[in-house]
Amino acid sequence: MLNRRLQQELPEEVRSRLTTLSLPVLEDLSEALLDFRSLDDLENWIAEHG
Repeated sequence: MLNRRLQQELPEEVRSRLTTLSLPVLEDLSEALLDFRSLDDLENWIAEHG
């Protein structure tokens, strides 16, 4: 869903960081991604919640 929302493939570094997130955090991410407009939005969210 993130690839589609951001209209680009995620860099390997970002994908690696996503695999370390717990299930509750991933559930929160599934809602938050609706507000993302760029890869920076995702990276900032991960920095705050990951």
